[in-house]
Amino acid sequence: MDEKLKTGTTTVGIVCKDGVVIAADKRATMGYLIASKDVTKLIKITDRIALTIAGGVGDAQALTKYLKAQMRLYQMRRCQKPTVRACATFLSNIIYSGKGGFFPYYVQMLLAGYDETGYHLFSIGPDGSSIEDKYISTGSGSVMAYGVLEDNFKDGMVIAEAMKLCARAIRAAIERDVYTGNGVDIIVIDTKGVRELGRNEIDKLLVKK
Repeated sequence: MDEKLKTGTTTVGIVCKDGVVIAADKRATMGYLIASKDVTKLIKITDRIALTIAGGVGDAQALTKYLKAQMRLYQMRRCQKPTVRACATFLSNIIYSGKGGFFPYYVQMLLAGYDETGYHLFSIGPDGSSIEDKYISTGSGSVMAYGVLEDNFKDGMVIAEAMKLCARAIRAAIERDVYTGNGVDIIVIDTKGVRELGRNEIDKLLVKK
């Protein structure tokens, strides 16, 4: 059995009227061991694009470093910012290229961002698939998170509502999934760029009413 470090995760993304919100827990597991209680699973790729990671930590770290470098080259060569779809397509192509090798990438990612066409959220699967949707959850706690999302998501939500819903979805997974826990991180992406919420802001969202 492969005991390499895995995130044992719950991640959530929601596209809303005035932005896109992504969230994740902070626990990393190695089998039944909690290997880390403070893992960052939300990664800024450009000033308009960020992603969540679930799966193998080493694979995810290598992919995000490569993706950041390639998006910088994209902007330098074309003199324009990469679109969210272009970034998602590039990432899915990298993952698909490793599918037939001895060491395929053990990851599932949510890639979210803003460009001239609006706000976008893509699920990038370990098989290289790229699927766009309005709300998505990945990881071991996604079943619990989807229960909250399916019941509460609505078109036309604003960022404030989406942040609360993301926090509720992750909290539901923390309470029921042993591989999810140790806090929540949230990133908001709008026309101003990528912003990570502070601990006080997140704590207020997690208060049960």
